[in-house]
Amino acid sequence: MQLNLDPMRFEEQQALLVRELVQSIRVKLQEAGLTGAKLEELTASIAFSVASTIDDTAAIEVDGAEVHPYLTFRTSDDALTHGGENSYTHEFVYEVLQKMHET
Repeated sequence: MQLNLDPMRFEEQQALLVRELVQSIRVKLQEAGLTGAKLEELTASIAFSVASTIDDTAAIEVDGAEVHPYLTFRTSDDALTHGGENSYTHEFVYEVLQKMHET
């Protein structure tokens, strides 16, 4: 598999991933009966937490073993795309939430 450096495509893929994560979290919270401000607050909080974990901004250690995620996207059958540094999906969370409110 080929690993391609393409920061622009990587950023687009991150934004799409975050949109899907936020939508999925929101739907599951709605199914659990949450509405209104509580729904919005918990959606944002959970999405930001998950994104921060993906971005390796939250310390992950289990039984002395550290975990450091490095996000890539499969952009074809034989290629992965990365941005050249850790992901920054957490930066898209609030933008995605705002766009969801506008629609």
